[in-house]
Amino acid sequence: MSDAFDQAQRMISPKPREEDQVVEKSLRPKKLAEYIGQEKVLANLKIAIAAAKQRKEPLDHTLFYGPPGLGKTTLSTILANEMGVNIKITSGPAIERAGDLAAILTNLKKDDLLFIDEVHRLNRAVEEVMYPAMEDFALDIIVGKGPSARNLRLKLPRFTVVGATTRLALLTSPLRDRFGSVHRLEFYSLEAMTDIVRRSAALLKSPMDDAGALEIARRARGTPRVVNRLLRRVRDFALVMADNHITLEVAQAALASLEIDDLGLDENDRRVLRTLIETFNGGPVGLTTLAAATAEEVDAIEDVYEPYLLQLGFIQRTPRGRIATRRAYDHLGLSFPEASRPADTQQASFNLEQ
Repeated sequence: MSDAFDQAQRMISPKPREEDQVVEKSLRPKKLAEYIGQEKVLANLKIAIAAAKQRKEPLDHTLFYGPPGLGKTTLSTILANEMGVNIKITSGPAIERAGDLAAILTNLKKDDLLFIDEVHRLNRAVEEVMYPAMEDFALDIIVGKGPSARNLRLKLPRFTVVGATTRLALLTSPLRDRFGSVHRLEFYSLEAMTDIVRRSAALLKSPMDDAGALEIARRARGTPRVVNRLLRRVRDFALVMADNHITLEVAQAALASLEIDDLGLDENDRRVLRTLIETFNGGPVGLTTLAAATAEEVDAIEDVYEPYLLQLGFIQRTPRGRIATRRAYDHLGLSFPEASRPADTQQASFNLEQ
């Protein structure tokens, strides 16, 4: 029930879906001036780009990390556009052998940008090739076999590696240290999300009221990919049911039909909360037990559901397990059993369960 395919099909999943690719490409900003949100990251990138242009050098190797759907790929293409260079896009899982990476590197031209998505999934043999390529712009090749084998070093044109990862901790230290510029992408503010949905609606030529834009934005979990996906579904609803005009009432009706509530929770999120509250009296309950009770994988609970529920303050992680907070009870319309909750679990604790 909770395999990767099912998770990706959730309407509010930040992971990319096949249907997103074509539309997302047309909605993505092309220049820094068009980009909305991530002000600190943009300010640092503007300085890096201006300095590189003045020195007439390629950008420093750059790493973007953060939750999926926040714009790592978009920022990478913007860097290439701002620098006026070509971009080669690949991903960690796609580079299976060192020879695959060697073929990519030898086809790069001066100042080109190589974007590697999910860079934490590069295997160790490929990483070994990356080190001299990033540091010395050189490619080490072993020629021959046995005692007659010798090392041949090929010079590469100066280029920029831009990596993207959702799991910074899984990136090895030697590879991480070779990125001269590291940027964390944060969830977007409601104001930024509203501006994004207005911009996307204009590009899609879909008339929309300010109240309708705000309603879609506040249910999108601070993630541009999600807000654009919701906008497309609401636009379809408006076309069929409301003369192609998105108002507050139309947005509310469309999102209600998708079972996405006021805070952006879908039925799967609410099921996890209800199981925690109704089956385990609000906790504490271990992660493995909660996953079994909801028929989900442990990784799905920890990586898919928990981050947003923690962000909303609906659950807490304690040494004894997960517990539901008063906010979770209130959101589901349930009474909070203060008298029955042990004192030590009432205190906020964000220690990870061992």
